[in-house]
Amino acid sequence: MSKRAYVMFTLLINGLVPWGLYVWLSDYVSSIAALSIATLVPLIDNVVHLAKHRKLDAFGSLMLFTFLLTIALVLLGGDEKILLVRESLVTAAVGLAFLVSLFFNRPLMYYLALRFVANHRFPENWCYSYFRFVTRLMTLVWGIMLTMEAAIRVYMVYHLSTERYLALSNFVLYGFIGAAVLWTVAYRRHSSAKLAQIKQSVA
Repeated sequence: MSKRAYVMFTLLINGLVPWGLYVWLSDYVSSIAALSIATLVPLIDNVVHLAKHRKLDAFGSLMLFTFLLTIALVLLGGDEKILLVRESLVTAAVGLAFLVSLFFNRPLMYYLALRFVANHRFPENWCYSYFRFVTRLMTLVWGIMLTMEAAIRVYMVYHLSTERYLALSNFVLYGFIGAAVLWTVAYRRHSSAKLAQIKQSVA
């Protein structure tokens, strides 16, 4: 399987398939049952990856974490406001995971990139201080963007009517995510070119 095909397969197994399965099952079983079944998909992918590579995969583990957290929040129940806040709490948790990973030897963005970058020599880049800076900066930006998005939507829940919140919340979500993606693509191009120049200068 090519790297591109593997990336598409990973996105399907850890994202689209669980979501589609949850939406389909929600018409026939309770939300918690649908979520529980949907969570098995990334769990199976994690088990297969662990058996093959003998180590946990950052992306699959992150997706599994979001599903398990969602189940926990569903079990808590609550009023209408709590139900609207739940999705933002998942986003906030992921954002905090990015920020907390900055205190470890290698941040979360490094492990996510390691799975999706089609370059088997990618780990060798860690020896360059500029590469380490870029990886940590990307992790910081994504952590800040996700936590800010969650904070704004939680604020909206308690200061807007449910109708206005539902009408505007997705604009906030996709606005922050879209901005983070566009910045990442542009900055990656710039940083990749600069890293190549650094490598040539020390060659």
